[in-house]
Amino acid sequence: MRRDTFLKSLAALAAAGTLPLSARAAANIKMMIPANPGGGWDTTGRAIGKALQEAAVADSVTYENKGGAAGALGLAQFVNGSKGDPNALMMMGAVMLGGIITGKPPVNLTQATPIARLTSEYNVFVLPANSPFKTMADVVKQLKKDPGSVKWGGGSRGSTEHIAASMLARQVGVDPKKVNYVAFRGGGEATAAILGGNVTVGGSGYSEFAEYIDVGKMKPIGVTSQKRLPGINVPTMKEQGYDVVLGNWRGLYGAPGISAEQRAALTELVVKATKTKFWAEALKKNAWTPALMTGKEFDEFVEYEFSSLRAIMYLSGMA
Repeated sequence: MRRDTFLKSLAALAAAGTLPLSARAAANIKMMIPANPGGGWDTTGRAIGKALQEAAVADSVTYENKGGAAGALGLAQFVNGSKGDPNALMMMGAVMLGGIITGKPPVNLTQATPIARLTSEYNVFVLPANSPFKTMADVVKQLKKDPGSVKWGGGSRGSTEHIAASMLARQVGVDPKKVNYVAFRGGGEATAAILGGNVTVGGSGYSEFAEYIDVGKMKPIGVTSQKRLPGINVPTMKEQGYDVVLGNWRGLYGAPGISAEQRAALTELVVKATKTKFWAEALKKNAWTPALMTGKEFDEFVEYEFSSLRAIMYLSGMA
């Protein structure tokens, strides 16, 4: 093959995203984070972005935050603005599924391309440091007495912490529809509300509250895991007599309309990133459980999660 013909063929393959990674320049990734700065999606998105660079599979990673409606606003912008872009990624997870179930947005997650599940995490419920309550039993007692007086603060309506609060209400004989849940557009806003004593109980992934728990500004009173989290002395909801076990996971989707080859290449970038030292340190620092899943297995997992969450939310009076 003549050299000029070979180079033209190489350029065409690169444009189509079908070259093996070893033959292509590192990507310039555009990361959509469908939440405000400071929360779990933001932290995870920026961590995997740095890991992509450490793995030398991305020359650069740019981030865009678009919070609101449990990620639906960011999803809409991603779906409409990145069609066919093989270098576009979007953070997502269980919270987005819950938001889609309750909010029924005009865009759907099926319009984007599944890439990988990254992490799993459980929610922790916390009290502000100056709270008159000391335990989850104290909160439940007040919830039974006057449901509206207990303000639960967390992510968007339909988030895992919202679902967990509704599950708890149902467990203790309170109408889940009476749960006074205050939704925030991002983890930073929710944290500020808890620290300011503007909500009774806060809920989120442990990593978002860890620094405040460590210095005594928040008191953890329950975690939604089956067993206590390693190295973290917080009682589970279940061991306190409340059958509230609910996991939160986070993952990545690619743009609508990319080819199977482009999806495979983007998946390979992400897998390489999860093998870096930086990603391992991020998992440990944030108490994230590694939960890598790709391909058909991830497709089927998301479908199952939609069905499972829909059933839980229906029983909890949320859908």
